[in-house]
Amino acid sequence: MAGTDHKKPSVIHDDGPAIILIVPQLGENIGKAVRAMYNFGLTDLRLVAPRDGWPNEAAVAPAAGADIVLEKTRVYPTTAEAIADLKYVYATTARPRDMIKEVVTPKECCLRMRGAVNEGEKVGLLFGPEKAGLKNDDIALSTAIVSVPLNPSFASINLATAVGLLAYEWFQTGTDVPDSYTPTLDTRPASAGELQKLFDHIEGELEEAGYFRSDQRRSLMRRNLRNIFTRSEMTHEEVSTMRGVVKALSTGGGPGWQAEKVELAIKEQKTAENGE
Repeated sequence: MAGTDHKKPSVIHDDGPAIILIVPQLGENIGKAVRAMYNFGLTDLRLVAPRDGWPNEAAVAPAAGADIVLEKTRVYPTTAEAIADLKYVYATTARPRDMIKEVVTPKECCLRMRGAVNEGEKVGLLFGPEKAGLKNDDIALSTAIVSVPLNPSFASINLATAVGLLAYEWFQTGTDVPDSYTPTLDTRPASAGELQKLFDHIEGELEEAGYFRSDQRRSLMRRNLRNIFTRSEMTHEEVSTMRGVVKALSTGGGPGWQAEKVELAIKEQKTAENGE
C-alpha cells in the first residue's frame, strides 16, 4: 500500500487514549476504525457488546494490516466495565443532549488527554453505534463531550472518520514535525559559493547577449535575478542543472548537437521526399 513502509520504525503510543466503540455494528466499520487508529499509533481498542461478536473476519481486510490492534482488542459487556480503569473519558457526539456537561473541541480534548497521560493517568474516547450514536446513559459516564465543528445541517460523520479525526489530533500533541519543510532526499542545499558561480555564469552570458545594456537598470536587474534563485532554496544538483541549461542556451547545444541537428534535418528531408 502507498505510504506503508515496514522498514521504518513504528510510532506506537502505548499510553495513548483507549478507543471504545459502544455496540459497533459492522465488522467492516470496526476494521476501518482500526486502520485509522494505527495510522496514528493507537493500539488500545475496546468493544462494548459488538453486534456481530468478536473476533469478526469482516474487520480484517479493512484494517489493512493493522494486526497489532486487532490482536489486542478487548471486549466488554458494558460501557462501565470498559472504562473502569480510565481516569478521564470523553464522549464523541454531534447532537445536543439534555444534560449539563462541558463540550470541548477535538484539539482541546486531546491537549487535556496529553496532560493527563503525562501525569500517568489513563484516558479514553467513547464512540457510539453507527446509526444512532451514543446513548445518554453512556455520555453520563464521561468526563466531558467532545464535539467536532462541522456543517450544522450535515454533522454526521462515519465511525472511522470520527476515530481518525480524534486520533490525528492526539498524534499532533506529541509530534515535533515542523509545519513546513522541504525534503532534501540524497542531495544538499547549494552553498553560497555555488550560487555565486551560477550568478556569475548567468550574468556573464546575459552581458554577452546585451541584456544589461541599460546602465541605469543594471543593478536592479541583477538583484532581481539573484533573488529569484536565492528565494527558491536551490540544491547542489539544481544549481548544476541550471548551469547546464545556461551553457546549452549560450552555445546552441554545442558542436555535437549542431552536427546532430544537421543529420536529423537531412533524414527528415529524405523521409519527406520518399513519402512524396
